[in-house]
Amino acid sequence: MLPPRIVRRLVCTPLLFLLTLLVVVLFPVAYAVAYLAGRERKRALRLLFFTLTWGTRETSAVLECGWLWVRGRARDDRNYDIIGRYVGALYASAQRRLGLDVEVDGTWDGSGGDRPLIVLSRHAGPGDALLIVHHLLSEYRRRPRVVMKAMLQLDPCIDIVANRVPNVFVTPGGAADAVGRLAEGLGGREALLIFPEGGNFSPERRRRAIRRLSRMKRAEEATRAAAMRNVMPPRPGGVLAALESAPTADVVFVAHCGLDHMATAGDIWRRVPLTGPVRARWWRVPAEDIPGDRDARVRWLYENWERADAWISTQRAPAPK
Repeated sequence: MLPPRIVRRLVCTPLLFLLTLLVVVLFPVAYAVAYLAGRERKRALRLLFFTLTWGTRETSAVLECGWLWVRGRARDDRNYDIIGRYVGALYASAQRRLGLDVEVDGTWDGSGGDRPLIVLSRHAGPGDALLIVHHLLSEYRRRPRVVMKAMLQLDPCIDIVANRVPNVFVTPGGAADAVGRLAEGLGGREALLIFPEGGNFSPERRRRAIRRLSRMKRAEEATRAAAMRNVMPPRPGGVLAALESAPTADVVFVAHCGLDHMATAGDIWRRVPLTGPVRARWWRVPAEDIPGDRDARVRWLYENWERADAWISTQRAPAPK
């Protein structure tokens, strides 16, 4: 269970400061040890520098949030500036230290005027949410509203700043109503970001999701899900609620690959620096082209998820059965 907010603020935030201080103080020693790490030296140094950036930037963001609170501006729009600086610094450090190279392809170039957006992305690999939020803020000048797992509030920066601006933290089985409320009043320069799969992709999670559809007697969806090798079946509840609450919003789909096989700390260690680009494909569906009937919307969602799966298959070999 997630600890109450007061407990998180009194425990997790000081812990962040302590860990960051330890990283800074012990950095020279850690650098010397990493430098002597033989053939793994470069990899160790890359991860060490990225860890330093992550800790110091997160601590800085939390302190900036505290300064807004002291000035009585805890709900100020400047929280978006804090988010932008935080994710921008991590993005830049990942480029410089981890070899991150993002290639975005697609027919959607950020156009669409001031129409609100609902962004539906696959979820695969560490940090893909940060990458999408960074692109929404920096490239498309959109203020993101993000649907996140409740446990992410154990991270002090996410806990503080994300609870000050429109976002929602959900638990399994209770997402649809919360997502619908979040989508209400979605503005023309805002984007609601949802990960319909409900979690990071893995072959085992995919198999469990297909079995779940079968148990629920949703045979058509189970059959279509089984044919998609690279993605998990989308859970339509939150998507349908968002479409209902924001009927004028266009929908942008995001497929990506390149971070898929970095699920554990060991995977990250073995694959840093990244040897290939992270490729992403974005495409936009205007609001007037989205079906109005519930069942038709579910089929439409699966059609676009199948399109994402097909695109991923052209980029690399499919995930194992």
